[in-house]
Amino acid sequence: MEVLSQLVTANDWGNYAVNATNISIYTLAQCYADLSHNDCLQCYAASRTRLPRCLPAVSGRIFLDGCFLRYDSYAFFNESVDPAWDGVNCNSSVGAGSGVGLEFDKDVRELIDNVTASAVVNGRYAVMGSKGVFGLAECWNTVSREGCRACLAKASKDIRGCLPSKEGRALNTGCYLRYSTQKFFSNQSQETNSTSGASRRGAIVAIVFSVVAFCMLCLFAAYAAYGRWKKRKQGQGGAGSVYRGTLPNGKTVAVKRLFFSTRQWVDEFFNEVNLISGIEHKNLVKLLGCSIEGPESLLVYEFVPNKSLEQYLLGIAFLHGGSEFRIIHRDIKSSNILLDENLDAKIADFGLARNFAADKTHLSTGIAGTLGYMAPEYLVKGQLTEKADVYSYGVLVWKLYKTDRLTESVDPCLQGDFPAMEAVKVLKVGLLCAQASVAQRPSMAEAVRMLTDENYEIPEPNQPPFLNTSTLSASSTRSSYSINSLASNMVPKMKHRIPPPSLSVFRVLKDSPEVKR
Repeated sequence: MEVLSQLVTANDWGNYAVNATNISIYTLAQCYADLSHNDCLQCYAASRTRLPRCLPAVSGRIFLDGCFLRYDSYAFFNESVDPAWDGVNCNSSVGAGSGVGLEFDKDVRELIDNVTASAVVNGRYAVMGSKGVFGLAECWNTVSREGCRACLAKASKDIRGCLPSKEGRALNTGCYLRYSTQKFFSNQSQETNSTSGASRRGAIVAIVFSVVAFCMLCLFAAYAAYGRWKKRKQGQGGAGSVYRGTLPNGKTVAVKRLFFSTRQWVDEFFNEVNLISGIEHKNLVKLLGCSIEGPESLLVYEFVPNKSLEQYLLGIAFLHGGSEFRIIHRDIKSSNILLDENLDAKIADFGLARNFAADKTHLSTGIAGTLGYMAPEYLVKGQLTEKADVYSYGVLVWKLYKTDRLTESVDPCLQGDFPAMEAVKVLKVGLLCAQASVAQRPSMAEAVRMLTDENYEIPEPNQPPFLNTSTLSASSTRSSYSINSLASNMVPKMKHRIPPPSLSVFRVLKDSPEVKR
């Protein structure tokens, strides 16, 4: 994926193949031609964060309203039509952009015919609007002209089944077709100058392509021992699944089973082994061993019996202490913070972690992690520092606002009898950690001091990034929030909520229309 990322960064599209001993992987990514270069990179980053949802399938396709990403175990680059997987996505609302009933259907059919015909003869891409209806048609760059014609012909036939819906999308093997009563594209041609700063889909293009995520088609492989493994499965991450196992001496362990054995996965495997084997701390999951024999790669860890902080959220003990190494985790989130039998928190999953040299101000690296937890400077510019983990922690705290579980930040055993200002202090530190500016975020050591030193004066945080200010009350739209204001929000029922600093831009459509095949 790193090579594919480089190709997309250079050309706004790319295809790449990896042929290993046990498996071959072919990948393709392409941004739609009306997207600016910067918007393309953001859309591609968003599609990569959704890729783990297809794993451990050997095939996957991700369609966003801005780009397309596919991987498979065979060379599919020339494919244009696949009846088994080509499908449409229809909006449930009935269209009335240029009338109702037969008149609207006629206008849409005419537009579809024109935009698909134009795309075939004009370099695999076309957009147009007529009579209040707008359309976009695009074929993948690896598909031949005849393949493009065949794909769009099938797409135009299938998408007619969406009528009289006001919007429809055809998600095909070799092309993408969309119509809508709302204009969703720019008439300008694809920009190649990334320094122009112009965003042709609006000031924040993420708002456009993030409301899609409407379809993910995954082809699942059959594993001979699937049933046996499934019974012992404890969880799943982006790189592999975790299972409960028992050593010959009776010791219970956690076994992380990586999905693939390609070069990229091998790099992540040894990265995790090298980093975590060199450090030992009470708040890090201990690596006991590893195996690279046979077709699979395995990591063996101490078994942490309780669930992650996704359910408990009992503290921030994982922030305490450190090591002689400067390590950026890159994937701090609730599911990677585990609790042992004493409910002490431990950080897990170091597959994406990076060792940070003391003389470096930042690392320039490909985007990896979980969308919503990634710092803005890392997501947009690829600049990685320890402050990226600080930001992720801030999101971890403020995620409670988004999910309406703010009260769970306080132990329910207290039954509401707790010092509100202490709870507010924790939330305030979380807000400081989620600042848009790297310089305004505290270091992790400073965050710990803020929480443990009663005499430490916590500075007032600025407004967190990506806030949708239209949802704030008039009293909450200041550039900073006072601790008294936060306290009043918490007691007694915390009715006035401050939106979370993440996912306000990258909102995923929760209730997607049904996909027809």
